[in-house]
Amino acid sequence: MFTRVRGRAVRVCLLVGVGCAVLMGCAGLLWKLHGVTAHLADGDPAEGSYVQNPQEADRTAAAVREGPAREAPPQAPQAPQTPQAPGAAAGRDPARDPAAPAPAAQGTGGPPAGVHWRSGGWRPSDPLVARPAAAEPAIGALFSPGEDADQDHHCSASVVHSPGGDLVATAAHCVYRGILGFRTNLAFVPGYRDGLAPYGVWVPTRIDVDPRWIEDQDPDYDVAFLRVRRPGHPGERLEDATGAQTIRFGPELPAPARVVGYPNDTEHPVECFNTARAEGPAQLRLDCADVPDGTSGGPVLTDAHTLIGVVGGRDGGGDELTSYSSLFGDGVRAVYERAVAAR
Repeated sequence: MFTRVRGRAVRVCLLVGVGCAVLMGCAGLLWKLHGVTAHLADGDPAEGSYVQNPQEADRTAAAVREGPAREAPPQAPQAPQTPQAPGAAAGRDPARDPAAPAPAAQGTGGPPAGVHWRSGGWRPSDPLVARPAAAEPAIGALFSPGEDADQDHHCSASVVHSPGGDLVATAAHCVYRGILGFRTNLAFVPGYRDGLAPYGVWVPTRIDVDPRWIEDQDPDYDVAFLRVRRPGHPGERLEDATGAQTIRFGPELPAPARVVGYPNDTEHPVECFNTARAEGPAQLRLDCADVPDGTSGGPVLTDAHTLIGVVGGRDGGGDELTSYSSLFGDGVRAVYERAVAAR
């Protein structure tokens, strides 16, 4: 009798323990979900836009400055201490001053600014593997501070020329979380490297995506534009501080190109050169290994500063060997024009 009672008690205790573990797991999951949903908003799904709350944006900027990205003036570049990859041996871009600020960076290849890459001595990376690159003023990392299940910087972005001088291009999946809504805790840090924000921390005033992305996350429309401002610096224009890429719609493909982005697990960008090609009627592809998570939204560039894509689209941006982008056609042009015209 004693043995039977004791065995029953053990089983009851085990069941209670398992139940408690399940409840604790559910509580943790609910807490994480609460952290995610606390930083989301519906916006205007029919138009594909979200106007940011200024106070919430200011809190986001403060959280980034107090945590992962300290504001500091740009430092004088240092000569790289590691040899350049053979694929980047063609001339440097003096307008970008690609000399690396740290030994890990290997400089930026490609012909000088203003030289057409098809005739300017451009060559693909050799081997076709992404390598550490110098930070550039018009390219940066996207941060989302708070308990939203993402690392400090989860995507990449670049400054694109606009009349207002305040426009950033990235991937739609970096700013809109499936059926949950627009991220409200975004901050862009141009030129980010090793915990420093040399050109300040910028937050969206408005986010624009294609409504077809909101409807069913169609990979052919995985592009977003952010109008931004710098809290505490009224009237300052992003483009005046960093310069900007020139956007090209309907790019001629194939085209020599460079992809740049910030991996989640590094504090510096990586880059790779290869030929960008059409992948079906609405996608662009660039084959190169080691362009990992975090590079989503990073620019695909030709002719030094011409934006023809952002990492995203098919398969969420690619796999171990290939990066994709939604093709910059009429749909992306319409989103760009709406973002530029919005008040």
